[in-house]
This record gives sequence, C-alpha cells and structure tokens, in this order.
Amino acid sequence: MWKPAGGSINTISSAAGPRAAAAAVTCLLVTGMLVVTVGHPSSGHPVETPAAAATSGKVFSAYFRKLTRERRAISGPPRRSAPPGPMEHLSPADLFIAVKSTGRYHRQRLELLLDTWISRNMQQTYVFTDGEDEKLRKRMGAHLINTNCSAAHNRQALSCKMALEYDTFINSGKKWFCHVDDDNYLNVGSLLKLLSQYSHTQDVYIGRPSLERPIEATERLGTTDTKQVRFWFATGGAGFCLSHGLALKMKPWASDGTFMATAEHIRLPDDCTVGYIVEALLGVSLIRSALFHSHLENLGLVSDIHSQVTLSYGTVENSRNTVNLKGAFSISEDPTRFRSIHCLLYPDTPWCPSPRRL
Repeated sequence: MWKPAGGSINTISSAAGPRAAAAAVTCLLVTGMLVVTVGHPSSGHPVETPAAAATSGKVFSAYFRKLTRERRAISGPPRRSAPPGPMEHLSPADLFIAVKSTGRYHRQRLELLLDTWISRNMQQTYVFTDGEDEKLRKRMGAHLINTNCSAAHNRQALSCKMALEYDTFINSGKKWFCHVDDDNYLNVGSLLKLLSQYSHTQDVYIGRPSLERPIEATERLGTTDTKQVRFWFATGGAGFCLSHGLALKMKPWASDGTFMATAEHIRLPDDCTVGYIVEALLGVSLIRSALFHSHLENLGLVSDIHSQVTLSYGTVENSRNTVNLKGAFSISEDPTRFRSIHCLLYPDTPWCPSPRRL
C-alpha cells in the first residue's frame, strides 16, 4: 500500500501517461473542470477560449446524454462497506459542513447561500475560499476561512482547499464531515435523517458517483513499477460525507497537508483523491445515495424536494438546468430556485411571501 514519504512527491511514470491522463480528464469532466485555458501572464485568471468552450460543450453534452443510464445505476442496490450501525440520534451540532468557494463567486453564489440554508446552520458551516472578503467576514466571522490557496480551478488549488477542510474537521471533533460546493443547496434536516442510519464510529463514505463505472488510474510503486487502481468516488459537485471514524483512518494520506501529496501521487482532483484514499487504499466502499444532486445531471427530473439532501443549478448549452418548482418567486426573481426551495422548506423565513400570496 502506498504511503506518502518525506522528500519529493511520487509521480506517475511517463509510460503510464496516456492512461493517467485519461483518468484525470474523466475526473475533471465530472467535476466541471474540463476547460482549455489561456490568460494574460499578469492576470493570474484563466480565460476560456471560444474553441475550448465549444469543445467542452460537446464533451459535456455527450456526458449529459448518459444521465438516464446513470440514474439507473444509482437506483440499484447501495454498495456498503458494512451493515449500518445502530440508529444514532444526531443534531446539527454533530455536523461539520465545509463549503468550497472562490473569490469571484462570493457575491454571485455565497450571499445566496447565506440568505438561505446557511442562515439556519451558521454554527456548523465553514466556507473555505481563496481570498479575504471584508463584507463576508462581517457576516461569518471565523466561519469564513481564507485558505490562501490559488484561485485557479485546477487539481492543485482544489486539493489545497480540501486539505484544509479535512484538517479543520479533524480538529473540530465533530461526528460527521460533509463537503458541498457553493452552488449546492443543503437540506440539513434530510442530511441528519440520512446520517442517523449509520454510526459515526463506523467507516462511512456516502455520496453520489457521476460515472457508471469505477475510475481507473495508475499509481507508481517505485522507480519503474506501476499499479492500476480502480475505485468509485462521490463527486464533490453533489456533496459527500465522511464519518469521523473513517476520517481518522485517512490521516496517513490526508492530515497536515499530506492530502496534496496524495493528490499529486495519483494526479487527480480533490474529490477523486478522497475516493482513492477511501476505496483504493483503505478498502472501504462508497455508499451511493440518490439524494445528492449536482449541476451535471438533469435537475428537472428531481422530485420530492423535501427529501433531497443537496440540490444544485447550472446551464447546459444556454439552457437553464434547475429543479422544476412553482414556488414563491418567479424564475426571473429566483433563477437558481434556491429561494423558492428555501421558502418551501422554511415558510416561516421573514423574507418569504406569506401563504396568502402563494
């Protein structure tokens, strides 16, 4: 079993390059990162070229057409590493919720989350971003964490943030670590109901895969030897959770910044690296849940909003991809539908229209 050591980080051999590159592209696709970028040398911000936009759009469309098969795969029997433990009573205080964000989305995305689901879960929610923001600092205090990671949307920057999310969770002593992105609506009530089926001392890794099959990657065992590894991973774009018991077992590959070395070793982004540690190195199977949702699926097919754990929004070839909900606000007033979702779940929210207006 590979473990990170001091000194230089092991990398994938050139002979394994094509296969490793294919795995990395697959992972980048399902995390919404497959973009060819250029930029002004002094800007530090990548700019998508028209050719890249067209290419990524075609690739995304091909993936989107597979969603029906993916829904069938998700609806199959869940894969469990062990039978669920005794029913455990949980409260929001047992959760550590990490929201991954970046400076350019603070106004566009984070303020919406702060107005909706985070407003009811501030004490257990931490936003991990890449720059200081005075306005957000006033609203969140110490729950806004400036990671000082790069603002780029690449493997290194994402793994840098995940490393800090993991370390902060371990130091918190909470029972459950749950990661979401800044385009997710998290229904904490449904999340608690789901996690209460398991014991936080057991090995539990729960979320939703975006592929129909395990991802395949190559790890280097020495100077010349390599090994093919296959594993499932829960896409970070839909959110996933780890029990405290399992998180402790991940320490050799994740604690004190070691997560970044592990990500470089396997040459995959943050959520894929979590799957690699849990499934390939620790031998714990992902528990699939269809209650987690990302922008990479057809959200118009989602029903029973009250039961879902996460929801998202996005655009596909200039078409809006959101849940179909006739809620308190029009589409122009609430294009993400997050405010309407929030008013459906929490009609007592002061800014929600009264029932007589609906």
